[in-house]
Amino acid sequence: MRLHTTTWGEGDRVALLVHGIMADHRTWRRVGPELAERGYRAIAVDLRGHGASARGEYSQQLFADDLVETLPVGTELAIGHSLGGLALSLAVERLAPRRAVYCDPAWRIAAADEGFGPQQFAEAKALRRDQIVAMNPRWEAADVEIELETVRVWDEGTAFGIADAFGADLRPAKPAVPSLVTLADPSLLISPKDAAELAARGFEVRTVRGAGHTIHRDDFDGFMSSLDGWI
Repeated sequence: MRLHTTTWGEGDRVALLVHGIMADHRTWRRVGPELAERGYRAIAVDLRGHGASARGEYSQQLFADDLVETLPVGTELAIGHSLGGLALSLAVERLAPRRAVYCDPAWRIAAADEGFGPQQFAEAKALRRDQIVAMNPRWEAADVEIELETVRVWDEGTAFGIADAFGADLRPAKPAVPSLVTLADPSLLISPKDAAELAARGFEVRTVRGAGHTIHRDDFDGFMSSLDGWI
């Protein structure tokens, strides 16, 4: 599937941005322009079932295959958040960016029998403004409004398409390209033990202190600082 994309900047260096579940390219509303200011052409996708991209069948592999179908190969940088981090890790060898950044990647989603499965994700379709604010107290008002809109157009069937990811260990055995993992504090997806194992496997791991899961919206300055030496 060819995905809808949005681009900021006209720089010679290219950065790819891949959002998480329920979001779309608008989650990068500050990151894209900042990268453009630093000389990048930043290309953000809407994953299938999200934003302006088409709907269809859903699976981890299909999300990854769409990235390969849509995005240029051999870019300077690729950044994926949550589900986007998982999809990027499955596509990274084929996309072959010079560097990859995985932001609180969905490599360790709790098993559905632990109280949060695809059905609970799908129920987020009904989130109200006050609930989004309560869940994300550090977000700017613009991000709350964007979340309301992105959830409204999101196909909640995507949650069921990744059902086999719940309870699975999807951490890569090793980085295919030089790779940074940035984590929330605490991360609900990557435990300290998992983070230590990722470091042992060759990933650089950094934590943005006090940040929630959507690090780039919770603490934009902290997120950008966490990328020092990687952008």
